[in-house]
Amino acid sequence: MSDLSINYNGTLRKESEPIFFSSNRAFRYGDGLFETIRVAQGKVRFLARHLNRLRESMLLLKMDVPDFFEVNFFEKKIDELLKTNKILEGGRVRLTVFRDEGGLYSPDTNHVSWLVEAHPMSDNLYTLNETGLIVDLYNEFKKPLNRMSCIKSNNALVYVMAGIFKNENKLDDCILLNERFNITEAISSNLFAAKNGVLYTAPIAEGCLDGVMRSEVINIARENRIAVYEVTMAMNVMLNSDEIFLTNAIRGIQWVGAYRAKKYSSNMAEKLVSMLNAKL
Repeated sequence: MSDLSINYNGTLRKESEPIFFSSNRAFRYGDGLFETIRVAQGKVRFLARHLNRLRESMLLLKMDVPDFFEVNFFEKKIDELLKTNKILEGGRVRLTVFRDEGGLYSPDTNHVSWLVEAHPMSDNLYTLNETGLIVDLYNEFKKPLNRMSCIKSNNALVYVMAGIFKNENKLDDCILLNERFNITEAISSNLFAAKNGVLYTAPIAEGCLDGVMRSEVINIARENRIAVYEVTMAMNVMLNSDEIFLTNAIRGIQWVGAYRAKKYSSNMAEKLVSMLNAKL
């Protein structure tokens, strides 16, 4: 049984302590959102971007956004939890927000509750994977194209099914398609392709998550005069690229080694990881 603590609506509790009833709306309807946030060198990273995305998603789902949902508030709450859980270097934090219980599909209230969890990680900075990931396309269920496609919702069944496919086929990750059969993202990451020193990634309008690390990689690349284009990515991108790499806030940048018979290098990914850690 874990002896780590959590913060539930401002109160520290043990992670092993039950806090929800069966009427919880995140459990019943997936009526919630979450952010996974990296801790590096003992500090929470990119918190402002995570909270901006969270607030925009809450407004889209017509949840009330409390006045205290600001960087300073959550920075203090997360730091308190990191110290309680003795996370002094690397770690991962999950901030979950869900609509308060009441009602069936139609909620009785738009007020929200929040939960912060924190777990240690062995890596203090972002590290590139030594062995390239093995990936393939997942096409049983496609991502729909609408305004909710780019939010980080508790309703994550398409990712769950892709994860099952990954395990069944002994893959490291899967590439998801949208309803137009274009590449959108991986299971928990955005996807970049590199060709002749230029980067390409799917635009948010193609149904991919509006990833915090995705934005950071785009900014770092442009600051270092690496061209980046947000373009529709057909499936043949997987065969026509020099490199494929995945990005998310926890792992940073992970390079893909192979897609079916296609092999990739990792030169661009190595450069970007070095630039990312230099900024930290």
